[in-house]
Amino acid sequence: MRVVEVLAALEALPLRSFTEAFGARRALVLAPHADDESLGCGGLIATAVSAGVAPQVVILTDGAASHPGSRAYPPDRLAALREAEAAAAVRCLGLDRQNLHFLRFPDTRLPAAGPDLAGAVARLQSLGEAAGCAVILAPWAHDPHCDHEAAARIAAVLAARTGWLLFSYPVWGWLRDGADELPDGARITGFRLDIGAHLAAKQAAIAAHASQYTELITDSPDGFRLPPDLLAVFSRPYEVFVQ
Repeated sequence: MRVVEVLAALEALPLRSFTEAFGARRALVLAPHADDESLGCGGLIATAVSAGVAPQVVILTDGAASHPGSRAYPPDRLAALREAEAAAAVRCLGLDRQNLHFLRFPDTRLPAAGPDLAGAVARLQSLGEAAGCAVILAPWAHDPHCDHEAAARIAAVLAARTGWLLFSYPVWGWLRDGADELPDGARITGFRLDIGAHLAAKQAAIAAHASQYTELITDSPDGFRLPPDLLAVFSRPYEVFVQ
């Protein structure tokens, strides 16, 4: 299927409430980078907190590659900043800091195979079991970014091992060229989660990632900044989850 058809199908998925979609199940949210949790799942996180089933949020990489060459924010300082921003973001969503975790794999080098993938799965399984999680939320396998693809693979292995439900959320997939072809196995079943009551909290959480959202870091000409067309996608009063 062409991307334009797949994205149209995602936007036409049935709208569900949190209770309809998840019941009382607790979620394990996997974010490749600090900001993905707010972009793809910010409304879900806030809704789950208000429903009394606060999720566990795991940031998988250190995010230290977003502003190459910066002298003001070399990798160690940038990684610390990204973690502080993530903590501020989940606070906007009502999530306790104790529910936020960092695996600190190198940015752009999240493992998609081998012993490092197995190690990541084992750590996530232990964390999820301790918190009573029964659902995994992870990036869509068709997001065009190596860390998102690796996170999708990690989630698939974790789900197969544990039997937990797996739902995927698109981030960069929303900006794919509409003429691109996705494999026949591209999944377009799932639902849209109504987050209207928590949209303001989600927007505040996204804004908390100032290093990705503003000109905070000025000495990296190739530094990353969330593009306006992507931010516009995440101003909608719903979030999309693929099953």
